[in-house]
Amino acid sequence: PAPIFTNALFTGRILRYLCLQMIQDEHPKGENFMFDIAIRNGTVIDGSGSTGKVCDVGIKGDRIVAVGTDIGKAQRDIDAEGLLVTPGWVDVHTHYDGQVTWDPMLTPSSWNGVTTVVMGNCGVGFAPVRPTDHDLLIELMEGVEDIPGVALNEGLSWDWESFPDYMDYLSKRQFDMDVGAQIPHAALRVYVMGQRGADREPATPEDIAQMRQLTVEAMAAGALGFTSSRTLNHRTSRGEPTPTLQAEVDELLGMASALKTAGRGVMEMISDFDDLESEFSLLKQMVDTSGRPMSISLAQGLSPHGWRKILGKIEQASDSGLVMRGQVAPRPIGILLGLTTTLAPFTTRPSFTELGQLPLAERCLALADPARKAKILAEETGRGFARLYHLMDEGRKIWLMSDPPNYEPDPKDSLYAQATQRGLDPWSYIYDVLLQDNGTSLLYTPFANYAEDNLDCCRDMILHKDTVMGLGDGGAHVGTICDASFITTLITHWGRDRSRGQRIDLPTLIKCQTQDTARAVELYDRGTLQVGMKADLNIIDFDNLHAGLPEIVNDLPAGGARLQQKARGYETTIVSGEVTYVQGEATDALPGRLIRK
Repeated sequence: PAPIFTNALFTGRILRYLCLQMIQDEHPKGENFMFDIAIRNGTVIDGSGSTGKVCDVGIKGDRIVAVGTDIGKAQRDIDAEGLLVTPGWVDVHTHYDGQVTWDPMLTPSSWNGVTTVVMGNCGVGFAPVRPTDHDLLIELMEGVEDIPGVALNEGLSWDWESFPDYMDYLSKRQFDMDVGAQIPHAALRVYVMGQRGADREPATPEDIAQMRQLTVEAMAAGALGFTSSRTLNHRTSRGEPTPTLQAEVDELLGMASALKTAGRGVMEMISDFDDLESEFSLLKQMVDTSGRPMSISLAQGLSPHGWRKILGKIEQASDSGLVMRGQVAPRPIGILLGLTTTLAPFTTRPSFTELGQLPLAERCLALADPARKAKILAEETGRGFARLYHLMDEGRKIWLMSDPPNYEPDPKDSLYAQATQRGLDPWSYIYDVLLQDNGTSLLYTPFANYAEDNLDCCRDMILHKDTVMGLGDGGAHVGTICDASFITTLITHWGRDRSRGQRIDLPTLIKCQTQDTARAVELYDRGTLQVGMKADLNIIDFDNLHAGLPEIVNDLPAGGARLQQKARGYETTIVSGEVTYVQGEATDALPGRLIRK
């Protein structure tokens, strides 16, 4: 129960006693105790925020049963001398809702040291669902999270209707990490209201009562919480706003009251905050009604300081006793542009887009034609391109991706600046760079957290008492971003590599992505390396830890393409006491399970 875990000292003593009792029961006095795994001589940074210390970690079954020196014999020793030993990363913001139904390997998150993911964010998902609404939910996920509809159509079995059915289906599957699910408002609304829900019509009292009951049932089935979206950025593949965009006060308070009835669960929300006062007042009412925690997506937009006003509201609410957090990112939120990705800098220029269906080699050949290039550069950008053109700052915020990637690039290194320094036309130069490496080069344009051309805003967000790390969107935006590696960037950029400002101490960073994220979704059995806790760990060669260069692979159902991003430096990842990855390679162990609260 959560209240016990509010007193870490008391909890640690109880768990230590129980684990020692278990050891004594299994191994009579006089018999040498043997751990299943002993990790020896590593620098343990335990997730509590404490300074690292060199010691051993003993694992028995799926639990940590010893942390100290000279802990005794083990069936398997792992030498971690010179390496970091940390809890496994807990990622609270992913969209693996489809991938978990066909793939046991939740890459790229598992390549980046993640041992627990939470999905169902932003109000989108695949349960509950009526058979007649399969296409509607696919269109919503395709549009909001950029997951190819053809892959979802091929990959989803739809062996469920209700949310408890979906949970039962997932409970029979095995993964390379643990998976937690939340009930998504959009799917819930469409299930109850049908086309009226998709068309954003107001919910009737009867609709709200039914949605409320289904939410209570979802929580009873093990959901970690409820999520919703109130942003115009979330649209279906046909351009329609998300069904939850204009959900009214009574509907949202009805969902909040469902969590109060359930007595547990968290809420995750995203909003445009066009009217900050009224919108934040509504979110506060949800927290007050439910008595449950809420996290709110928070990032710096094109206005450098707007996010501070929202965070100020969160801080005031927190200080008054409401559990509200801003969910934040450690680096820019940006788009990868190229000939292999969903978007390119010349998207919507007719002479460019007409080549879109050609194989890459043929497209490169056609684009290399000087006449074609001149025609494309002379064409209007088109209305559909206006937003991306604005985000690219008319070309001034485009960088060539390096290996390892630099997520705090200097303005003087942008392609626009390089072209200007050489006396070249910037768009002509960007065009030529796009064709490098046989058309596989990737360009990067950050659109959030980079209004001031640095990451000082992210540092302030990371260190604020009322924020939690998130927004990585693992499993989503597969043709435009690959931000499941947020976590690796958090550790490397802020703990080691940053040269354009202050860094953050490593124990604080690790706590942010382990204990803090686990507790934010009320998972109290993981997130720290303490006796009695779940044996989810990373052994890391910190000096050589890097996120790799993203690349396009065609491994989705129906041959769908997605961006993948490996990482170097994760020597060993352990889930529930089983080694799942060694130096980035899967061991084929699948100890991960659905989390049911």
